[in-house]
Amino acid sequence: MFRTTLMATLALGVQLAFAQATAAPAAAPAEPAKPPQPAMCTACHKLEANQVGGYFESVAFKSLSMQIDVGGKAPQLLRFDAKTLKVVDDGVDKKAEHLRDVKARHETQVTWVEKDGAKFATEIHFEGPVKIDPKNLIDCAGVAKLVNEGPGKTPFTLIDSRPLVRFQEGALPGAIHLPFIGFDRFADRLPRDKAQLVVFYCGGITCTLSPNSLKKAQRMGYGNLRVYREGEPEWKTRNPLVTTPAFVKAAYVDRDIPHVMIDARTADDAASSHVKGAVSMPLGQMAAVRKSLPDRKLKAPLIVYDGRGGEQAVAVAEALVKAGRRNVMVLSGGMVGWPAAAYAIESGVPAPRQIAYAPKPRAGSLPVAEFTTLARKTPADVLILDVRNPDEAQQGMIKGAMLIPDDELQARIAELPKGKRIVAHCLTGIRAEMAYHKLKEAGFQVAFLNNEIEIAKDGSFKITPR
Repeated sequence: MFRTTLMATLALGVQLAFAQATAAPAAAPAEPAKPPQPAMCTACHKLEANQVGGYFESVAFKSLSMQIDVGGKAPQLLRFDAKTLKVVDDGVDKKAEHLRDVKARHETQVTWVEKDGAKFATEIHFEGPVKIDPKNLIDCAGVAKLVNEGPGKTPFTLIDSRPLVRFQEGALPGAIHLPFIGFDRFADRLPRDKAQLVVFYCGGITCTLSPNSLKKAQRMGYGNLRVYREGEPEWKTRNPLVTTPAFVKAAYVDRDIPHVMIDARTADDAASSHVKGAVSMPLGQMAAVRKSLPDRKLKAPLIVYDGRGGEQAVAVAEALVKAGRRNVMVLSGGMVGWPAAAYAIESGVPAPRQIAYAPKPRAGSLPVAEFTTLARKTPADVLILDVRNPDEAQQGMIKGAMLIPDDELQARIAELPKGKRIVAHCLTGIRAEMAYHKLKEAGFQVAFLNNEIEIAKDGSFKITPR
């Protein structure tokens, strides 16, 4: 599948994406502070001063707290009353307990009031599928048919409406980049023929970037428009995405995001020269190497290349998708394109057969080994902070630890020594991370354990690795 299209899939997309990157306007004067939400959401969602928008990350019922990713350096932490909190999911009222079932990264909007210096959520709304006229919808099979056949049979333009960095992280084969944020500036990327089929896609069923792009194109007189509403999230469960050497550098290398480079050529070809750090995985020898792939839950980016971004890479990438991998890309240009972009290669040594991958830790989290060392023999300049509830702590505490439940931390923050490094833990890592952000904002030197921990009466403990 996609044997032809993937060969030169991003040629136009690359040109357009870099045109955008180099054509960015000068920085605007500073504006008054706005309600926190991810930058990509601001074009579609207007918030009141007492609202936050973004992605639901976690909830801790023991401390009645929730954490919302707003796209900035620190998430928003909000308290709530389970008896009075209004929860609405896709227009349907739910009880607070529904928060336990909400998947991480679900788009949300929270209304809050201030009490005793803390934000208390009064309402939380979760987005449902965007409403689009059925005549303007196209499904995955329809998009796959277009991509497979290419524009020669049915002239069409496939447009990625997401921000540039998301496009760089992996796009549908043949897509060009026309972000909704900046649509008017780059509208000349639309086809000149306003009767030609144009298909927009973005970040899934709750994302409004592609539906809003369709509306803009309609107002410009385009009459043959479709939205692939399920977008990139669904596509990558069924097919590989595509990327380029320049995009890998911009989206992964420069941002220090862990990823796996996979050489789909023969072992001999990989030994002659390969991308630095790549693992050798020829199609006929995948079984052994696949065992060392990162756990599926980590959603590790798997970037597959061959000589020129052709048959071998596509075959291996499709096999990985079929095996249940959900973040697989084919590198356009392959091994030829990598050194041409002046990126590092290794020559004369076999490419490894075992994959070494470690996900990027969450900000402030401690490795298990470091926490264990500190907890077993705590230095004088370190304080272990237990943010569990008193009933949990009665089952056992780390020797020398200080107990301040997360829901009391804001009020009791003066009890903590400013001159010590604070290392927080709870039962699962959720409340400990919330405590980390509160203390960091207050100026403490702080870290937290992002793992489950069981503590016995004698202070001994067992940590479950993630």
